Amino acid sequence: MTTSTTAREVRVRAPGKINLALAVGRRQDDGYHPLATVFQAVSAYEEVTAREAETTSLSVSGEQADLVPTDASNLALRAAHLLAEATGVDPGVHLHLDKGVPVAGGMAGGSADAAAALLACDALWGTGLSREQLHELAAELGSDVPFALLGQTAVGRGRGDLLTPALSRGEYHWALGLRTSGLSTPQVFGAFDELIGGSEEDPEPDRALLQALSAGDPVALGQALTNDLQAAALELAPQLAETLAVAEDAGALGVVVSGSGPTVAALARSGQHSLAIAAAMTASGVADGVRTVSGPVTGARLVTRTAAREPLSQDER
Repeated sequence: MTTSTTAREVRVRAPGKINLALAVGRRQDDGYHPLATVFQAVSAYEEVTAREAETTSLSVSGEQADLVPTDASNLALRAAHLLAEATGVDPGVHLHLDKGVPVAGGMAGGSADAAAALLACDALWGTGLSREQLHELAAELGSDVPFALLGQTAVGRGRGDLLTPALSRGEYHWALGLRTSGLSTPQVFGAFDELIGGSEEDPEPDRALLQALSAGDPVALGQALTNDLQAAALELAPQLAETLAVAEDAGALGVVVSGSGPTVAALARSGQHSLAIAAAMTASGVADGVRTVSGPVTGARLVTRTAAREPLSQDER
C-alpha cells in the first residue's frame, strides 16, 4: 500500500536531431571515426521527469517504450549517476522518460534523454553547474549528447561533440519515414569500414550546405544534404532505397538517411508539403510510420519545476 507523499520534481524537454551533412573519416586506433557533421534539432522531443526518491530508478512511456532498456545501460540513468559522482550528491532519483523520438532511428533519442536527465537532476539537486560544465559531462556520455543540450543548428567535429553554432535562417519542414526495427550504430560504422573506409584526412563540414543554411535557401539545402553512412545503412537495410525513392517522387527538395539510420528525412517546401510527402510514404507502404517535424528548435530546456502531491509507487520509494 502506498501513502501520499510530497516530492519535488523537475521536467525537462530535449529534441531529437537530423544530420543534414555527415562526413566520416577513417577509423582511428582508438576505434572512433573523426566526424564533420551539421546537426539540426527538430520538433520531436523526449521529456524526462526527475522526482525525489530514496533510490535510483527509471520508467518509460510513449512510442516504442518497450524497446528502451531500463537497466544501468540506459543513458538517462548513466547521466544521473555521472552528475551525482561529479558533484558529490546522493544519486537518489526516479526518472520517467516520455518517448517522442524514434528508438535506434539515427535521431539521437537516447542522447536527448541523457541531456534532459543532466539538466533535470541538476535542477532537482541544486548542483548549480554551468552549461559549460554540463556540456563536459554530456561529452562523457556520448557524442550526440552535447548537441541535445545546445540545440538549434551546429557543426560537430571530433566525434561530433566539439560544437560550433551555425548560422541558420528560416524554418525547415521535414517528413520522416520511420522503421520499427532500428539499426545498430556500431554495425553501420562496421559496414562503412568494409564498404568505404573513409578518408585518412580529417573530414570538413560541407560548405555548400552551410551557405544554404545561412541564406535560408531550402532548395539549395535539399541539394546539399549528404551522409557518408547512407550507403552502409542501405547495405544493412536495402528497403530504405524505396523510402528514399518515394519521398523524391513526392517532390522532396532533398532526402537523406539521418545519422546511422534507419530514419529517412525528406525536406519539404512547406509544412503542407511535408504532410503530402508523409502521406505518399504511408500510401506506398515504404515506412512503418511517418512523422512531420520542423527545425531548428532549442536544446534541452526546463519545462516545469513543481512539488508533486501524488502517491509514489513501490518502485519510486
